[in-house]
Amino acid sequence: MVEIFPSGWRLLTTHRTLVLVLWIVGLALVFGWQTSSVDGLAFFRWGTVARPSPRLRAALYNLTDFGGVGDGKTLNTEAFERAVEAISKLGARGGGQLNVPSGLWLTAPFNLTSHMTLFLAEGAVILGIEDESYWPLMPPLPSYGYGREHRGPRYGSLIHGENLKDIVITGHNGTINGQGQAWWTKYKKKVLNYTRGPLVQLMWSKDIVISNITLRDSPFWTLHPYDCKNVTISNVTILAPVSGAPNTDGIDPDSCEDVLIENSYICVGDDAVAIKSGWDQYGIAYGRPSTNITLRNLTVRSVVSAGISIGSEMSGGVSNIIVEDLIVWESRRGIRIKTAAGRGGYVRDIFYHNVTLDNVRVGIVIKTDYNEHPDNGFDPKAVPIIENITFSGIHGQGVRVPVRIHGSEEIFIKGVSFKDMSVGLSHKKKHVFQCSFVEGRVIGSIFPAPCENLDLYNEQGKLVKRSMSQNVTDIDYNI
Repeated sequence: MVEIFPSGWRLLTTHRTLVLVLWIVGLALVFGWQTSSVDGLAFFRWGTVARPSPRLRAALYNLTDFGGVGDGKTLNTEAFERAVEAISKLGARGGGQLNVPSGLWLTAPFNLTSHMTLFLAEGAVILGIEDESYWPLMPPLPSYGYGREHRGPRYGSLIHGENLKDIVITGHNGTINGQGQAWWTKYKKKVLNYTRGPLVQLMWSKDIVISNITLRDSPFWTLHPYDCKNVTISNVTILAPVSGAPNTDGIDPDSCEDVLIENSYICVGDDAVAIKSGWDQYGIAYGRPSTNITLRNLTVRSVVSAGISIGSEMSGGVSNIIVEDLIVWESRRGIRIKTAAGRGGYVRDIFYHNVTLDNVRVGIVIKTDYNEHPDNGFDPKAVPIIENITFSGIHGQGVRVPVRIHGSEEIFIKGVSFKDMSVGLSHKKKHVFQCSFVEGRVIGSIFPAPCENLDLYNEQGKLVKRSMSQNVTDIDYNI
């Protein structure tokens, strides 16, 4: 009998088959790993499968365990409150986790508790009820004296907490939606009697982590940590319309210490980030600075305001701030410090590094006449101190005015430093590096040419030319 396929060919065929099988298995393993949950590998998971929520606490609950209904119509306030009450009893065991499944979960404002994780699954949306009668009234912030828009009390936040520790708000990029359109319309029609409330506000709390979620359409400021310590905000997306959404700041660390904000995208109707510490005489009396704050790897947009601001409410002081690896695009201003006589306090030891400005009207702003006051009780002689502000690695394109530093005789700006700056201009005009009542230095060559108020140093740090014109004013708001 003639052997059609010799033994060597059969061996080769078997080898090829084995390789093919191993290749298919390997591909399946890779695909399974890519589609697996954070709990581990899930082999041979084809198609879109809902990711289970990881267990981050000793006890885990679902909102549906407490009667929650995610149809976008049922009010779930009591379900959230019952869940928080159950978790509040677990502090000795390390607390509990509340999972919010995929769905639309309408609710009025509710409070968190210590040692709690609020976990929003993929597709989960917490919706704030639009009827303001469901929103509780709270006393004014002690460092502000009044509600920011009206005297007297203010509306609370949709998600709130006071005097807490060990708080986590995270998820698989679920969303907290304040449904702010109704609030913005009422504000513009002047039919609200109290200051609008933030979307998320944590007060007098510590050890806070907020990550991997989307916050959108807040009635007022979006995320407001107030007098908090050890706060990490990472991998968040914050959204609001770029116009017609008044005061929808993205993140406002206010009298906070040891804060990290990183790896996030913010596009809102006011400042993307605004570091604050109280308003005029009330902030001075409260006396809690914002200090040791790092912002890094952020992409931000603010058509009507600024990408990153300090102030204008900074009466308790702001110091030791690092802003690095920042992109500001299509914004009115890039980075801004704003204050006024009456604020008191200080802004010092601020470092900006590796900033990209893309189509920004004014790149760097220091403004000392931002004259908004809570009442007539402020002391006009309480002038803020602004000193030791460093800018390095500032680049970009399409910028109309790269620098506008507007000091005054009463608020003289000291210790401003520029190094490694090259910003492409959108308009070929003179006097686009504008200064007034400022002392500082330029290290090496920068573009555009600096104002005459600043000393010039070479790349080795050796003085080349001492300025004799620190009080010269070259500010033009018409550009």
